[in-house]
Amino acid sequence: MTILKKAFILLLLPLTAFTAAHKFYVSVTNVGYSEKDKALQITTRIFIDDMDALLWERYEIRGNLATIEESKSAEAYIEKYLRAKFTLQVNGENRPFTFLAKKYDNDVMICYLEIPGIDLSKVTSIEITNEVLTDLFDEQQNVVHFKINGAKKSFVLMKENNKGMLNL
Repeated sequence: MTILKKAFILLLLPLTAFTAAHKFYVSVTNVGYSEKDKALQITTRIFIDDMDALLWERYEIRGNLATIEESKSAEAYIEKYLRAKFTLQVNGENRPFTFLAKKYDNDVMICYLEIPGIDLSKVTSIEITNEVLTDLFDEQQNVVHFKINGAKKSFVLMKENNKGMLNL
């Protein structure tokens, strides 16, 4: 009987190793062009708990994002962080974005960014560097979707490969 119990435990042990919840570290960014506004318009979706962890780890700020106790300085630090970790180049030239707003949708923070003054007829390439949360989570993946002038391209950017380019 003890051999049967040992065999059962040996079979059960590997199965229980995979029952712990696996956490995915991912953000999703969409880049489009507004003809009306002559601007690149960007939305980036980041898990609230990941951004909260980052605010504490990097700036020692308890963000308490999406709660009534949200830090008054949280948005300024989010913008500062995005400026350091998220860049766009148009035709090889760095183009700073305007941080328009953020909002919350369930467990996701959505940030709205814009790069005004873009004449799409003169754009030959757009390069994005997205290192958001890769300094905190080695497994972080940043999915980027370009949809500009009929061209669609998607990238999965990671710590080792953090740039993607759309040629028009």
